[in-house]
Amino acid sequence: MLKNYFKIAIAVLRRRKFFTFISLFGISFTLTILLVLTSFIDKVVGDSYPDRKRDRSLYVTRLQESGKDGQSSSTPSYYFLTHFVGSLKTPVKLGISTSFAGTNTYVNNKKLAVNYKYTNADYWDIMEYDFIEGKAFNKLQIDNADKVAVISEDMKSEYFGDIPSVIGKYIEADNVKYRVIGVVKNVPITSYNLYSDIYLPYTVSKNDYKKGRGYLGDFTAVMLASSTTDVPRMSDEYDAMMRRIPMESKEYNKMSSHAESYFRSYVNTGNDNMSGVTIVLIIITIFVLLVTVLPTLNLVNINITRIMERSSEIGVRKAFGASSGTLVYQFLVENIILTLLGGLIGVVLSFIAIQVINSFHLIPNLVLSINFTVLGIGLLVCFFFGLLSGVYPAWRMSKLNVVTALKAQ
Repeated sequence: MLKNYFKIAIAVLRRRKFFTFISLFGISFTLTILLVLTSFIDKVVGDSYPDRKRDRSLYVTRLQESGKDGQSSSTPSYYFLTHFVGSLKTPVKLGISTSFAGTNTYVNNKKLAVNYKYTNADYWDIMEYDFIEGKAFNKLQIDNADKVAVISEDMKSEYFGDIPSVIGKYIEADNVKYRVIGVVKNVPITSYNLYSDIYLPYTVSKNDYKKGRGYLGDFTAVMLASSTTDVPRMSDEYDAMMRRIPMESKEYNKMSSHAESYFRSYVNTGNDNMSGVTIVLIIITIFVLLVTVLPTLNLVNINITRIMERSSEIGVRKAFGASSGTLVYQFLVENIILTLLGGLIGVVLSFIAIQVINSFHLIPNLVLSINFTVLGIGLLVCFFFGLLSGVYPAWRMSKLNVVTALKAQ
């Protein structure tokens, strides 16, 4: 039966080539946009390099203080992370780092923009950067405030050129020379808590990270549990700690901070009254609806036109005993076949579009790709198109009176 429906669907598509072209174009173009968007989201949120221990990690990226006169929100301070978060019992490691900051350096009289960040030793134990050469700095080097650096492979190429090894050579950043001890695989800038061109020991920072006992500062942290089963306990312990911490200033009467999963920390707005997850979901939903509604309405109109042209066929089949359910099933199958053909074209166009986007290097170190997750979503979108744009026309067709359908021709 399905084989016959497939043959009929191909014959119908060949009958009105212009309508077929419009339908396939709408489906394939829409699917291309959605697949590129899905590939981007999958890369930004789903890529586990270099934090491959994400399933047993919680991230501390924001702290908010509020009072009658307003509120203040920022990344935590070194004091807050070491004094309070560092006292927790469940985490086996506490990786501390700053967000990346920009500076300029010069190579052969050419200005080069570089980004750098500071980390502690546990940061390198939690994260699993792929080292192309060398290794990370250790606790002893940090305690001694050694001017050593780990750089990205792009930084190696831009600063030193095409040489086999840069271990032991010096790189200048923010008017300070650092000895290179390691080179790591690039991290895309979209992973903003992990990305940098140059990684440095936090003890060489020009800012006095030990100054004062303020809670707000320039650092973020990753807490690592010994197993995934300890993650909820680690979260509960963090929340209990927050309830015990004294207020930093009399002008504030409430303080909040959360140890969150990677995704929640990634979209954290710094405001407890404004969920980053909700905002992202709303934006994605609105975008998807805007992209899909118009092509779906277009397909509905085209399908109704196709069905009306086949009214005599419908009338004859009904006259010979075909039920409305059988006819609805046939037209839905035909429409799904149409959307799958458009989906196949869309996948091909998506591969081409992603290659073009990657070639332009619009986002540093971000390389999009289509994997099984992205393809699975594409397949679901095709079925969604097929069902949504075929149900109403098929229902309209099933309600046609036999005599009316035969007279229509």
